[in-house]
Amino acid sequence: MKKKYLNLRLSERRLNKLRNYAVAVDKTMTQIIEEFIDSITLTQRGNSSSTPRPLNPTD
Repeated sequence: MKKKYLNLRLSERRLNKLRNYAVAVDKTMTQIIEEFIDSITLTQRGNSSSTPRPLNPTD
């Protein structure tokens, strides 16, 4: 697999938070970001809301 690059602009606070977390869990920042991306699940088209809807709208 050919690797691609991603440039991010983060506040210094967020970058430090990511660095500290990576050290704490003994992983690279790349591994942390890749694991997060892999954890993303796609929802059905047209239903991007994370708010649960009632089964019966009249209730």
